[in-house]
Amino acid sequence: MSLRGEPLPSPKQNRRLQKGWEGFFPYYAGYPEAFASSVINQIGLRKGSVVLDPWNGSGTTTYAAAQLGFDAIGLDLNPVMVTIARARLLASSEADSIGALADHVVRRSQSSSQEVDASDPLLAWFSRRSAATIRSIECGIREYLVSDLTISTEGVMLENLSGIAATFYVALFALCRQLARRLQSSNPTWLKFPSDDDQKISERPSLLIEAFKSNLQGMASALRNREDGKVSRRYAETQLRVADSTAPNLKRASVDLILTSPPYCTRIDYTSATRIEFAVLAPLADVEINELRRQMIGSIRVPVQDLSPKDEWGPTCNKLLRRIRRHPSKASAGYYYRTHLDYFDKMSRSIASLSKTVRRSGSIVFVVQDSFYKDIHNDLPAVMVDMFGANGLDLYRREDFRIPRSMAGINRYTKLYKRDPGATEAVLFFAKA
Repeated sequence: MSLRGEPLPSPKQNRRLQKGWEGFFPYYAGYPEAFASSVINQIGLRKGSVVLDPWNGSGTTTYAAAQLGFDAIGLDLNPVMVTIARARLLASSEADSIGALADHVVRRSQSSSQEVDASDPLLAWFSRRSAATIRSIECGIREYLVSDLTISTEGVMLENLSGIAATFYVALFALCRQLARRLQSSNPTWLKFPSDDDQKISERPSLLIEAFKSNLQGMASALRNREDGKVSRRYAETQLRVADSTAPNLKRASVDLILTSPPYCTRIDYTSATRIEFAVLAPLADVEINELRRQMIGSIRVPVQDLSPKDEWGPTCNKLLRRIRRHPSKASAGYYYRTHLDYFDKMSRSIASLSKTVRRSGSIVFVVQDSFYKDIHNDLPAVMVDMFGANGLDLYRREDFRIPRSMAGINRYTKLYKRDPGATEAVLFFAKA
């Protein structure tokens, strides 16, 4: 493990930089590609090194690693994000095939009248006619571009989904997002549900098909103009899997760098942020969305099992939990205390599992953000230092970046407490002691 002492770019995602190919992946992310590339370069990995992101999201880490010629593994519990990360890796050489394949998929979707099932989750936002058109396009993608390596009698193996098929799904995701823009709430992770059928989104089938094809044309153009890394990606292998960070099922001492931004302890419902994409992908997503919401780290759903603080969570975490439990506000000693227990239990188990996968000479780089519960400061970076220390890893570098406003500020009740609306995003570097 080596580290060049160069300053890091900010890990704060900058929407203005998401242009061209990157503009088609506008999903909530912990850091931009420039940051991930800078960390990987500064660590000084040797040829053949493996980079892991256990909360891979839209695939920033795996994309940056592949561009630099390193093998990468990306894990995520959300099948939507695994699909998006797969599309992001599509080689520029595939751009010319998108147009021809689009014509075949559209013809396939138009060749049979698609009846939408009454239980289809698309009907939560779309009229029956529009939902049927969207589902017919999805069926065309699934039947024309998804092979029996992905869908077999044994179930769905989403990690085998091709980059082309994933790209077509992302184009359909984008179409649904564009149509549902008027349903966006003040919380950017939540779409409103129309209260009756008259308020549901309804567009002509021909318009939906043309908009889908237009998205694909835009993606093909952006992919064609994308500047790939100087290092050939021919020799880099990227694995993307639907997997739980608490039990990643990876070989011991098989990874050289873990670079990730785990879910922050800010009660953001990451699964609901992709609810409409989840509806599109329903035939390939073999998990029920409310169950997925419960499994996620940072879940806002009350855990089923009874939990209690553990010594290995460290003094910072346990002091925070005691203060939350004693807070006089409503539900602090019940709901909020239990959801915080759930967060730290899953995070502790994840760190314990992930620490075993790193080689003796490897590094773990976590990007985490502090926050507040009511008027109580949640120093998540300090909690991470304690938890990694309990697993035999020491902090050897830290860089802080001040953020003027955080996602937590969208909750109007935060104004009841006199506190800074911003947050500190910390980049923490760990190595085995």
